[in-house]
Amino acid sequence: MDGEGADGRREEAGGYRRLNRKCMRSMYIGYGIAYAVLVVMFLSIMSFAGDALGPARNAAWMLGAIILILLLAYVAVAPRIYYSRYRYMITDDKVDVRYGIVVLRHILVPIERVHQVEVSRGPINNMLGLGRVNITTAGGVATISYLEIDEAEKVADRLNRLVGTLLRDRV
Repeated sequence: MDGEGADGRREEAGGYRRLNRKCMRSMYIGYGIAYAVLVVMFLSIMSFAGDALGPARNAAWMLGAIILILLLAYVAVAPRIYYSRYRYMITDDKVDVRYGIVVLRHILVPIERVHQVEVSRGPINNMLGLGRVNITTAGGVATISYLEIDEAEKVADRLNRLVGTLLRDRV
């Protein structure tokens, strides 16, 4: 049975952890900034290159407006979908992360493959007290995103302990 803790984060049956609801605020801000940049770019391109389009100018405005409306709908809906699908689990032998909006991803990282664990924060997440845990392996980087800073530090410490234990047991 799913349950919600005092911190707003939910834990599902099976051991998966869910994100705190305030992560959606970070997603909305990030998507909003990206959307605003796209609108400014579109308006700039149309104001400078619009005359060069000649008779196709109205069609370009219409196509651009349709694309911007579709992107706005995506920006409005995507954070809720991402939040509802995002879950992660850390066991003694693996890190399991599931997420996605259109493309669903399932990342499994065996603890024995972990090379480095890092907690990072961008400016938006830093304002909201959120961070991400980057797990580096020889094959790339897996990320557990939108964690509260204290939770991100706990996850990083746990992963480092698991890797350390694994290395000590091999010797």
